[in-house]
Amino acid sequence: MTATRTVRIGSSHGLHARPAKLFAQAAKDSGLAVTIAKDSGKPVNAASILGVIALAIEYGDYVTLTAEGEGAEGVLDTLTELLTTDHDQDAAG
Repeated sequence: MTATRTVRIGSSHGLHARPAKLFAQAAKDSGLAVTIAKDSGKPVNAASILGVIALAIEYGDYVTLTAEGEGAEGVLDTLTELLTTDHDQDAAG
């Protein structure tokens, strides 16, 4: 099963080190093949923190997530929540 979702980034500083690490770790922990692409760009391995940071994803950008395997929708639910949360606001509070 393959699931795809387009998500708007909620972190006010985009996917820099801390949110990118949280996201990549969650993608890795899912055990599924997950990719992330910015706009219509080339998808990269979502479990690769360097790959995710290299996309230079900013606040308000749209990304497309794709997950393949059993439970793909649930994995995308978790990853979507991570991407739409403002982790920078959490750090400041």
